[in-house]
Amino acid sequence: MSTGVGGSTVDTELSRLAALSTTAKPVPGSEFEDRIDRARALMHSCGFDAVYVSAGSNLYYFTGTRWRPSERMVGAILTASGALEYIVPEFEKETFTRYMRLTGNINCWQEHESPFELFAAILQSLGIADGTVAIDEATSFHHFGEILNAAGDYRFVDARPVTAACRSRKSAHEIHLMQTAMDMTLEVHRSAARILVPGIVTTEVVSFIDRAHKAVGAVGGSTFCAVQFGEATAYPHGVPDPQTLADGDMVLIDTGCLVEGYNSDITRTYVFGEPGKRHREVWNDEKAAQATAFAAARLGERCADVDIAVRAFLESRGYGPDYAVPGLPHRTGHGIGLDIHEWPYLVRSDDTILDTGMCFSNEPMLCLYGEFGVRLEDHFYMTDEGPRWFTSPSHSIDDPFGEGRN
Repeated sequence: MSTGVGGSTVDTELSRLAALSTTAKPVPGSEFEDRIDRARALMHSCGFDAVYVSAGSNLYYFTGTRWRPSERMVGAILTASGALEYIVPEFEKETFTRYMRLTGNINCWQEHESPFELFAAILQSLGIADGTVAIDEATSFHHFGEILNAAGDYRFVDARPVTAACRSRKSAHEIHLMQTAMDMTLEVHRSAARILVPGIVTTEVVSFIDRAHKAVGAVGGSTFCAVQFGEATAYPHGVPDPQTLADGDMVLIDTGCLVEGYNSDITRTYVFGEPGKRHREVWNDEKAAQATAFAAARLGERCADVDIAVRAFLESRGYGPDYAVPGLPHRTGHGIGLDIHEWPYLVRSDDTILDTGMCFSNEPMLCLYGEFGVRLEDHFYMTDEGPRWFTSPSHSIDDPFGEGRN
């Protein structure tokens, strides 16, 4: 049996996790003000007169206001001149003010009125009679269509040169929150491996992991959880039916949680029982592919170059070519922060230059349909000296969590 796999109980592990302590403070108001200033500087360089951010991650990132997107228009207009104008249904105004972190004018609309006409009227009142208005990439197609109908005299563009450019470069505080979340999830992974016994069902492990995340301080439990056994591990996002664990099965667990809105996302793959020759060969290739990605992540290089380096390595080991299976059928990694997948991406079509503060998953999964799959997913962030791991990569197939190291 691999070290750290099996040998414990649910109650024992929940007690162990409850004894851990984590500290995480909310993002301070001053940081939201800094983000607005950064956005305005980028707006000037891009020639944007205004940026609209809709309810969701972008509204929270720039203003500190947590509000779920829905069919009703809720958002904020940021202007290059300094104005911050909120758009909110009248009946939600009092509630909205309780969530609002940055002061701004609250513009309201009644249920029978058009918030999109209000959007156009706000721009006019700010002296923006025409020009370029950037729209948050998460704005629904319906909302954007209504904005076009109500404010057709403006030139509308994608706001990502501002939104993604700001959000992709994390502050020290953001990285601390993500580090906390990653540390919590890695401990949950350790416990999940220890409770495995023959006959346990994937759904039972999912339930335990949710309880375990709550035990370490993630109030909402798991934000997601994928548990796969045996041949089902070959499919990146699992299969519809639960599996029952048997000796010799490959185990793949991918899960995460939130700390002050920031995500963790870690995958571990190992064998329950004694790994076979084929298990070892593929697992070691996966570990080497992950190390290749980390080594290729250099300041000044493109995100694309990381993905290209990984595919070249895997092809040298007989996988692929390109996205073909057996091999790596998806991108090498994704940005992470307030959204579990966000810009930029480690894929050959992304020419974004790697810069300090960027955070990425590193998960060049190997899929062998009909056999098994191996995904080792850790995250790294870019520093002035190069990439740095949030969590140490899996040690070996015989000791996935490094518990046997001296």
